[in-house]
Amino acid sequence: MVRQLFTLFASFFRIGCFTFGGGYAMIPIIQREMIDRRRWVEAEEFIDLLAVAQSAPGPMAVNVSILVGYKILGTRGAVAAFFGTVLPSFVILLGVAIFFSRINENPTVRSIFNGMRPAVVALILQPVFSFARGMKYWEYGVFILLAGAIWLGLSPVWCIAGGILVGVGRAWWATKRFNGK
Repeated sequence: MVRQLFTLFASFFRIGCFTFGGGYAMIPIIQREMIDRRRWVEAEEFIDLLAVAQSAPGPMAVNVSILVGYKILGTRGAVAAFFGTVLPSFVILLGVAIFFSRINENPTVRSIFNGMRPAVVALILQPVFSFARGMKYWEYGVFILLAGAIWLGLSPVWCIAGGILVGVGRAWWATKRFNGK
């Protein structure tokens, strides 16, 4: 049992170490390891596990690893697969955090990060604006209003609450207009 747990942990640890790009990038590697190499699950069953993993909250790769681990060795297998998947990212992020805390006060490093801020903002705003392209004209105003509120520091909770109120109001108005009342 201990050997099987270690094998399960090691398989997911290796997948976690050498996979970049998130859960969808991990799926072919997990599939190859679990179905073709180890023969722990059947292909049809793996597809079902993927469907469950996608519908569950949390990162899909972690969900898949937990489901596969549970199927193979029960709760202990789920825990081993979970830690095997998460540990590589945790160690890398811990190393980056330790390294960053040591160089954070360096003026050159601080200048580099200050120079990267506009690029990060642009990377965040790019998908927002591409989603905004699909909006109708009146929705641009709401979008600009919410973006301005966030920019000015209004709490996101109030922005979300305002968006809910606008959506409910618009749906009520459209229903009333559609029904002719």
